[in-house]
Amino acid sequence: MKSLGIVGGLGPESTIDYYRRILEAWKKHDPSSAPSIVIDSLDVQRGLRLVETDRPALTEYLLGSLRRLAGAGVDFAAMTANTPHIVFDELAPRSPVPLISIVEVCAEDARRRSMRQPLLIGTRFTMEARFYPAVFERYGIRVVVPNDADRAWIHDRYVNQLLKGDFREETRREFTALVGRLRDEEVIDGVILGGTELPLLLPEPVIAGVPALDTTALHVAAIVEHLRA
Repeated sequence: MKSLGIVGGLGPESTIDYYRRILEAWKKHDPSSAPSIVIDSLDVQRGLRLVETDRPALTEYLLGSLRRLAGAGVDFAAMTANTPHIVFDELAPRSPVPLISIVEVCAEDARRRSMRQPLLIGTRFTMEARFYPAVFERYGIRVVVPNDADRAWIHDRYVNQLLKGDFREETRREFTALVGRLRDEEVIDGVILGGTELPLLLPEPVIAGVPALDTTALHVAAIVEHLRA
């Protein structure tokens, strides 16, 4: 059996969600066993500081985690967060084990569902970076990013509520209203939940009449497929 390495803690709530979802997905295929998983939990606050101030240091921080996981004998690894994928292209060639990209599996699903113009929500770093648009462009898909004011609001709720495990009904309604407004303004045909805490706040498959791309679910499906290969 293959062994999975998880770069976790970015943040803790989504790491727990990944662990549960992987076990649940595995059980559907083989209820008589469980997969081998090693988790290396990082400091989300340090990670956010490095994203904002020192991307090369972020790469080294993540690489240290991957080296520890490789030392524990894992066969491949995944980062249970979208924002660290901002340095995926720098990290993957140096990683001691293969990495499964959350962005690639999301883009593949968007193409399968014939999306042409999905909205991206997540941290400010994820929404303002090129890593989502660049990957989706290869699939012929244009990613829509919220305007400055909306990005600031989303980032504030993400960092000050969701990353702390604070999932409020009021915030869920506000996110739903935002998606509905941008559906009308930008003619979006999907919404990328580009932060792995977002599916915990917005678990429904359709948000304000727009189909959602649950990046956690898509990543987990790819991870379990690799575990079973």
